Parts: sequence; C-alpha cells; structure tokens
Amino acid sequence: MKLIKRIFIFVFCLSLIPIAAVATAGAKARFDDGPNRVFSGGPLIAGDLHTGPEPDWSFVESIRTIEMQLLDPPLSRRIWTAEYGGKVYVWSGYMGTTVGRLWKRWPSQAERDGRAVIRINGVRYERELKRIKSGEVLEGITAAITAKYPSQTTRTAVEEGGVWVFEMAPRS
Repeated sequence: MKLIKRIFIFVFCLSLIPIAAVATAGAKARFDDGPNRVFSGGPLIAGDLHTGPEPDWSFVESIRTIEMQLLDPPLSRRIWTAEYGGKVYVWSGYMGTTVGRLWKRWPSQAERDGRAVIRINGVRYERELKRIKSGEVLEGITAAITAKYPSQTTRTAVEEGGVWVFEMAPRS
C-alpha cells in the first residue's frame, strides 16, 4: 500500500510540472508586447503608428492573422481578419453558447468599448470596433470570410447571434 501511495505522489508531482510551466508562460505573456501563438499578450507598443489616409485594406487578404488589442482591457490577441468593400473586419464564432461566451470574452468587451489597436506587418492602426448584427453587407463579409478561412460563417449565423462580426473602422 505504501508503494502505491508513493507512486501516486510521484506521478502527481510530475504532472504539476507542465501545469506550472503553462501557467507561468501564460502569466508572463500578459507583460509582453503583443500575443504569442498561444497566449494573449500585453499592449501593442512597438511599431510605427499609422497616420494619414485610410489604407487600401486589400493587402490583408495575403495575411493569415493580425494582432489586435482592445484598450479596455489592454490585452492583445492574434485574430483572423478579412477585407470586403474596402473595409476590414474581425469576427468571433461560438457566441451563441455559454462556453463560447466564457472562452471568448473580447467580443463583449469590444461591444462595451470598441477602441482598439491593431498591428499588421509592424504598423499599428487605431481602430473602433463596430458590431454588425444585420444587413445585406453581411452577405459580402461572410463570403470573404469563407473564401479565406475554413469557416462556415453565414449571414444567418451572424443575425442569430452565433457569430459576432465587427468592422474595424477608423477611430474618430
């Protein structure tokens, strides 16, 4: 019986090593300039701040992910993006489920305070996230999303609240 107890304690202690490593890496990432591949990061600080006219966003079609930071809370994450009609968009799926809303808190935070900074190719852009809940424009946006990513996003899913879509408009 003592041997089984010692083996259990040994295995338990060994299992704490990767748990502690992951928790430490996640906590450390919150202080970094931007997210890494797995964890959210701190505020986007590095990179020139874009000034001047609104860019031609078609260049995002060749970019897989961008870095996005909300101002409140000042956390950054990697996120998919799509361009449609000269505007740039981000979205979040699984918003119609409790697990999705717990897992993805940034959409609710963006709806409360849409001020954001995005960083693409080392350039930062100040944006205002504006949620789009309905309208004909969703046909084009969801077509752009499904053409670029393995997503089944539809206008109906957005209008029913399962997917939240945000235009990343210039900040006024």
